[in-house]
Amino acid sequence: MPVDRLLPSAEAEELVEVARGLARDMLAPRVARAEAEHAFPRGTFAELGALGLLGMPYAESYGGAELPYEVYLQVLEELAGAWASVAVGISVHVMSCYPLATFGTDAQRERWLPAMVGGDLLGAYCLSEADAGSDPAAMRCRAARSGDGYRLTGSKAWVTHGGEADFYTVFARTAEDRTRGISCFLVPADAPGLSAGKPESKMGLTGSATATIELDDVLVTADRRIGDEGQGLPIALSALDSGRLGIAAVAIGLGQAAVDHAVRYALERETFGQPIIEHQGLGFLLAEMASAVDAGRATVLDAARRRDRDRPFGRQASVAKLVATDAAMRATTDAVQVLGGAGYTTEFPVERFMREAKVMQIFEGTNQIQRIVISRHLQRDAATAARP
Repeated sequence: MPVDRLLPSAEAEELVEVARGLARDMLAPRVARAEAEHAFPRGTFAELGALGLLGMPYAESYGGAELPYEVYLQVLEELAGAWASVAVGISVHVMSCYPLATFGTDAQRERWLPAMVGGDLLGAYCLSEADAGSDPAAMRCRAARSGDGYRLTGSKAWVTHGGEADFYTVFARTAEDRTRGISCFLVPADAPGLSAGKPESKMGLTGSATATIELDDVLVTADRRIGDEGQGLPIALSALDSGRLGIAAVAIGLGQAAVDHAVRYALERETFGQPIIEHQGLGFLLAEMASAVDAGRATVLDAARRRDRDRPFGRQASVAKLVATDAAMRATTDAVQVLGGAGYTTEFPVERFMREAKVMQIFEGTNQIQRIVISRHLQRDAATAARP
């Protein structure tokens, strides 16, 4: 059932309706087969890119749609309800473009950004490493000066679109300083020495390629460094604040789809002479599922509106990611319970929703890390308020 949204303009309402139609007519008919076959939907990304959906938040002058995050995230939510792998891919691509769009020079943006946000190229974000996931400052991947460029050596783990992307936004160590010794680079996929490992075998998001990226003495020119040398960690963390909102929106889309499927089933399935939704045990469970998803959506929109108004939103982004992904996990798990034995079969999509929801609590910073981030914000805010 369509979500009753409060959108900021008639144009936004039209765009969300277009996204709803694409989810229904383009994505929904393809998702089951692609996920079952672990098929990467490159053609679907190309179609969505041609429609302007790979660069939604970025400037029109570079080929983007210049949407406020409040609208972009609700478009993403609609797409996620039909195909989470595609919606995650859009969110990751948007985050991969963020360093260049936000910290790049005018010359860098003019050279590379139009093809990235215009949908011609698909991106990947390379921050995590096998021993530096939740602690990116511990990364070991290195970028050593070489003439007028850098040579990158090391590995990046858990890279969404690994082996499928056209460009990689890579963070590598340029100095020993833990927090000021990391830099950001825009690396083309065909750079000699860059390779992808075998895609990970995952319990969910099987249509999304996740792989380790190996960097074996990869030479990049100095003009492919984004921002100042040593500015990489602040760039990465800034990108993650926005990226967390993307994943939170995807999670809400998944949770809403689970609620919708469970309600439809509960209306159609009868026991003891009445639809099971009329049994209090099931009716209350559905109410709790819907309430959790609605609450999660509210936290996402609050953070998005703060971002759109250039207000600090880091704490709110972590709250949104935590609340929305936990809500999705709860709603999808309970949807399987509502459907009973049928929910445990692949005949219905709720078992896939549950498998997909789990990773939402893990990537873009685990929900345990979100709690740390939130508590540190509270500590800083309290210290600031206590100053005379």
